[in-house]
Amino acid sequence: MEIRNQSQVTEFTFMGFSSLGQNQGFLFWVLLIIYVTTMSGNLMIFSIICIDFHLHEMPMYFFLANLSFLDICYTSAIMPKTLANLWAQINIISHDGCLGQMFLFILCTAAESLILTLMAYDRYVAVCHPLHYTTILSHRVCILIAISSWAGGILSSLLHTTMTARLSFCGSHEIQHYFCDVPALLHLSCSDTYTNNVMLFVFSMLLGLGPCVCIIASYARIFSTVMKIQSSLGRSKAFSTFSSHLTVVILFYGTGLFIYVHPFLSSSHSTDMVASLFYSTITPMINPMIYCFRNKEVKEALSKAMQKRHLFRAACVCV
Repeated sequence: MEIRNQSQVTEFTFMGFSSLGQNQGFLFWVLLIIYVTTMSGNLMIFSIICIDFHLHEMPMYFFLANLSFLDICYTSAIMPKTLANLWAQINIISHDGCLGQMFLFILCTAAESLILTLMAYDRYVAVCHPLHYTTILSHRVCILIAISSWAGGILSSLLHTTMTARLSFCGSHEIQHYFCDVPALLHLSCSDTYTNNVMLFVFSMLLGLGPCVCIIASYARIFSTVMKIQSSLGRSKAFSTFSSHLTVVILFYGTGLFIYVHPFLSSSHSTDMVASLFYSTITPMINPMIYCFRNKEVKEALSKAMQKRHLFRAACVCV
């Protein structure tokens, strides 16, 4: 009975930004701008790719649409609650709400890790095996591996959320974070969290380090192929693309691995929060800029969509 009473937690309190005091108002506006920018950019990219038949039939843009949708989902899993807490300065979340937030966030981040790997593989096939590109990455294959990515995210999320839900919380209910993340909750539990930490480490290797190594290997092969290009202009454009893509990889995987491997290391709560801000807010915001807005096909599709919108407005005015 004592253990049962200890585990019946009704709510948690976020303490991540409590030390900022009056500066929480300034942080609210900064995060609001980032959230609006993230949602606008990713919604635009997702809509353009879905509307333009030429784009959503191509493997690269099919994966980009998945990436944009994932960025929308996992940013929305934590940012609205964070903004509401900063605005009202009431940093409380229910126990079930905390588990729900954790489930959605882990699902989307795990699936995004796999989607980014598929995008790197797509570029590798396109550059290194262009004659077999449509055969290797047919539309059916793309759908199957995208479903596999989502399934991997769901499996990972279910395991982490179920294991965390079984923990007892008998001490402080103050989460030293701004959202419900696994490591932050493990610190609060008075149960034996060794199994949870091992599972967290294993999945971090499988869904973090593993995909990161595959992405770097893919770009290394692409780099080797590009070096054989005679045109200096072609090489410079390719290098520009590599550098921007690798920036996303370093931000997403570097900070993510730091967060989820650190139960076996030592780090401060403030360091964890800074790292979390990068992979949970900054990366989703810059993904559309890195992968899409510098892309010729996306720019052309966006231009066509804007022209159609202007024509529709003109027609409405005439009517």
